[in-house]
Amino acid sequence: MTHIFIINPAAGSRDRTKEYAKTIESVCTAKGLSYRIAVSAAPGDCTRIAREAAMTGEEVRLYACGGDGTLNEVAAGAAGFPNAAVTVYSGGSGNDFVKLFDDPKAFFQLERLLDPEEAVFDMIRCNDDLALNICSVGLDARIGTDVSNYKRIPLLSGFRAYAVSTVVNLFRRIAEHYVVEINGETMDAEQTFICVCNGRFYGGGFNPVPEADPTDGLLDVLLVKKVSLLQVPGLIGKYKNGLYKTIPHVVRHFRTDRITIRCDAPTPINLDGELRTAQVVEMRLAEEKIRFFYPKGLTWRT
Repeated sequence: MTHIFIINPAAGSRDRTKEYAKTIESVCTAKGLSYRIAVSAAPGDCTRIAREAAMTGEEVRLYACGGDGTLNEVAAGAAGFPNAAVTVYSGGSGNDFVKLFDDPKAFFQLERLLDPEEAVFDMIRCNDDLALNICSVGLDARIGTDVSNYKRIPLLSGFRAYAVSTVVNLFRRIAEHYVVEINGETMDAEQTFICVCNGRFYGGGFNPVPEADPTDGLLDVLLVKKVSLLQVPGLIGKYKNGLYKTIPHVVRHFRTDRITIRCDAPTPINLDGELRTAQVVEMRLAEEKIRFFYPKGLTWRT
């Protein structure tokens, strides 16, 4: 088995390639492991590296060295290959996916990642792309994908960058017209946003559906109706803390294996923090699944 560490220099607030490489070389050499370090040179490169490694047919463990965007790329490259298992060696600005687990700090410790347990996780197919964690359309997508514009500004990492992006986008516009098809129902109306969850955390700590389970074969969808600017502050706190059930007049919850969203014009899509654009958005439970390994002793089930 080969351990392949895929480093994303663009992850987080600074390039940590040298730090990663130093630790990887020290720990893996001491343990006598077969390993390789690959450094991403451009967006999409992590996916290519992961797919090429998986296509060899050899047993590989792929370490996404970065944050949620890096993990998204590596998982997309390895999805559907039974010989490839994926994890994240955390170092990005959000590291939200691993907050699913009861000790997310363990993903910063390479020694613990080298002694793992494993689970098979679902993925989201969003048009032609794959996502592991959370996708969204509307205000939420504009906020989430604009975070990268702020995360490298001093003191604006993690949730602070998300908060700044929220304020900026609120004053651009709140709701848009969508035709949403889900579970045999069609809703033709203005909506604030639609969030599709496989995992639980995103946006620097938002936990919209605390019961979401990436192994249950279903996606948890929150449809947030049109709201006014005055309603937003109260809504954000409840949404962030997974209290959607307390605001049924604003938020509807669905459990489904697919959703279609038709927009009046091409609209931003948040794909695990990565930006995509489309006028028709089809999200469904992907046929591909991913082997995900994590430090022994951790759990994600509540």
